[in-house]
Amino acid sequence: MQVAMIGLGAMGTGMARNLAKAGYLTQIWNRTSSKVEALTTELNIQVAPSIDKIAAQADIIFICVSADNDVLEIVNTLLASIKPNTIVVDSSTVSSDTAKIAAQLLATKQAHFLDAPVSGGVEGAKNGTLAMMVGGDQSILDQVTPILESMCTRIIYMGNTGSGQGTKAVNQIMAAGINQAVTEALAFAQAEGLPLEKVIDVVSGGAAGNWFLSHRGLNMAQGHYEPGFKLALHHKDLKICQTMAEKNAADLPLVELTINDYEQLISDGFGDEDISALYRLKRKSKT
Repeated sequence: MQVAMIGLGAMGTGMARNLAKAGYLTQIWNRTSSKVEALTTELNIQVAPSIDKIAAQADIIFICVSADNDVLEIVNTLLASIKPNTIVVDSSTVSSDTAKIAAQLLATKQAHFLDAPVSGGVEGAKNGTLAMMVGGDQSILDQVTPILESMCTRIIYMGNTGSGQGTKAVNQIMAAGINQAVTEALAFAQAEGLPLEKVIDVVSGGAAGNWFLSHRGLNMAQGHYEPGFKLALHHKDLKICQTMAEKNAADLPLVELTINDYEQLISDGFGDEDISALYRLKRKSKT
């Protein structure tokens, strides 16, 4: 079985490593060749010369890129030589409409598509502990589940094509709310003169405890914002959520607030920092 990974960003690299560790990965491709060269040496995996070659050879193709247009560009390139019954698994975060278009395009070549975005950040991709929310044909998901288990500890079938991306949008909206709540609360603690390390320790063990506080709180307190999840990418995801909500007449005031905050931080040059950099806007003495 030939398994390929297209897209070797922070998430794709971690996923590729776990696929290779489990003995599944046979080819990789990335637009930036330097990332491919380093990883192929590390993993002893073949570098595909082009997406066309992957399409002609691979049985299962994973995609993990940044934007809707990137996904559709890759899918359109695959169409030229993709084999019938090839399974394409897209773990990018894009709109549900984009997932449906990709599935329709691949169906013209008798190929299958799963929209399978993930949650868990860079740590989850590295450690193989991602949560994956999947839309598409459940029988196709069943075929690839053993492979997905090399990257994920939770794989949930959500329904028809687009359902995975719809669920990921829910996740990103919640992440925005948690980010707002945690950074605002820690800014309040800082203004009160409380010892932030102790605040984080005790609150993490109570009803308000959450993953973001436990894993990002101390870094925020120390003014460190190394990305697990880049702020600019969350901004992109929230814009997708906003567009989806407009179609459904849903109201997302918290998303709008977070988008505005992120745009200020991006303008100030902090777009490549972790989303916890929102604390820069909240704390009494901004750094």
